Amino acid sequence: MAANGSPDNGSDSLNSFTGGKLFDTVFAKGMALVEETASYLDGPGRDHARTLPREAGLTYSAWSMELTTRLMQAASWLVMQKAVRDGEMRREDASARKYRVNRDDPPLDADAQRDKGLPPRFLELVARSEALFEQICRLDQALYNAPMPGQAKNVVSDQIAQLQRAAETGAFDPLMVWHRAK
Repeated sequence: MAANGSPDNGSDSLNSFTGGKLFDTVFAKGMALVEETASYLDGPGRDHARTLPREAGLTYSAWSMELTTRLMQAASWLVMQKAVRDGEMRREDASARKYRVNRDDPPLDADAQRDKGLPPRFLELVARSEALFEQICRLDQALYNAPMPGQAKNVVSDQIAQLQRAAETGAFDPLMVWHRAK
């Protein structure tokens, strides 16, 4: 039983996050960024894209699609957390693999594209969107990969997962994994 007399379903960390000001701030800023980016891409961004040199235009097109995809993933995750908080969705359902958010591809590097013909406003939106997506990934990891209260942490599984992630990203450094486990 939880302190308030209700059954404890192991969602204290989620409830404290979604019920707090941090979630409200992340939710408001995230949804505002989605709206701001959509307005830019449908308005001034579309006009800018028509005038870009070929290489910058190709980058702009590809990045616009990636940017939109990541922002939609972030917005969906935020809306889902709100639904869990409001009792419209169960935490167990929200923790399903299909709803999880993680970074499979490297982030878009707005700084590397400075002075290569892309509009500064677009690069600013890319940088802010990448920061939001990274924050959502960290929150997802913290909320859904942390052991539930009373559940023992499986150190071996954690190390295997770290090795797998390192191997998948090409950043395999056995000593780094070993030092983190200590």
